[in-house]
Amino acid sequence: MDLNVALPLASSLLSFVFAVFLIDQWRERRRPYQLVWAIGMLWYGLSAVTEFLGGAFGWGETLYRLWYLIGAIWVAGWLGLGTVLLLAKTRFGYAFAVSLGLAGLFTYLSWLKYGYADSGVAPIIYSGIALILAAVTVVLTYRRDERWSILAAGIVIIGSAVSAVMMATATLAPGSYVDPATHIPTGQLLPGYLRLLTPFFNVTGAFALTFGALYSAYVFMPKKRLIRYSLRDAGHEAARNAGLAGRLRAIASVPLAAVAIVVNFVASLPGAINDLVRGRLNSRVPATILIAVGGLIPAITSGANRFGATSGFFVGELLGVAFLFLGFLVSVEVFREFRVPFTRIVLHARRAEA
Repeated sequence: MDLNVALPLASSLLSFVFAVFLIDQWRERRRPYQLVWAIGMLWYGLSAVTEFLGGAFGWGETLYRLWYLIGAIWVAGWLGLGTVLLLAKTRFGYAFAVSLGLAGLFTYLSWLKYGYADSGVAPIIYSGIALILAAVTVVLTYRRDERWSILAAGIVIIGSAVSAVMMATATLAPGSYVDPATHIPTGQLLPGYLRLLTPFFNVTGAFALTFGALYSAYVFMPKKRLIRYSLRDAGHEAARNAGLAGRLRAIASVPLAAVAIVVNFVASLPGAINDLVRGRLNSRVPATILIAVGGLIPAITSGANRFGATSGFFVGELLGVAFLFLGFLVSVEVFREFRVPFTRIVLHARRAEA
């Protein structure tokens, strides 16, 4: 079988299986992030289905539009939103704000480098929206206001609806739906204002998913603190009660913490590997690292596809969902009981971790 058919078929089947397990977990626990991740994996599977159908039976305009809308715009945004909802009660809002800021920057730089036709004022609008939302997220996180996660949900839901209308009304340029060398679909027929939605959603979602997974790994791994930091003074009430000095200390603590977490994470990896070999490592550490890898791989291959390097696109897509699924299966926190979905038939029960 042609790899351009086999790889998307495998990705779609694995995505749908993963989505079924997530929906089953949501039915049991009713955690919003599980439902949102399930929706994200359904989009992942449907996007791969369009690729399978296009490779097996030929591409058409409707299939092409659905492929780009679901895969290039929706998937990463919804998966990233699931991580946001999971970490809504933490200071992860700062990392989400960085993701939004990077999305705005990459959107504008993409337009500067490639000058997509029919972009109009879209790059300025998208970048401006991303930066404004990033600033609001920082303020809400600083105030310990969990509504920053509601803001993120609004971005994804409203953005998905608006992008669907934009796709339905867009006029495609003449040309081939696929790269003539690799026969993998590209977005080159779409107007610039639609293509620029991709970095806006993909960068935000992929970075949120990856940053969130690495942050979770850092929380549960044995730590070696080369740089000391504290976010206790970064709260709005604490800073206000401490006066001007407290506000300045709060502002300075955030970038220091960002640098410290990265440095301490890298320094802690040898100890985490040692604990893993000895069977003492919390399962959420390897699980979340696998999830981070699963979020990063398709983000890289999707970005390469956008810039004309299409050969690794389907491979990255399959590796992405495989690492994501493996990460969830490894985590005892997610699957304490491995059972037939939508039944009480337990295939394997695992002990809970402290």
